[in-house]
Amino acid sequence: MKVIITQEEAVEKGIWFDVMKMFGVDSEDEVWPNEEYILTEEQARKLGLIL
Repeated sequence: MKVIITQEEAVEKGIWFDVMKMFGVDSEDEVWPNEEYILTEEQARKLGLIL
């Protein structure tokens, strides 16, 4: 299973900094609110998105 989350959703859920680390995004990188990140099931579990 794959889970898709946008930058905006990650910020709303308070996990944006964790997603940044997972995908190697730096604070200086340009990111759009609707930019999508595809998480594996394991990553989604680690972030608490699924049980």
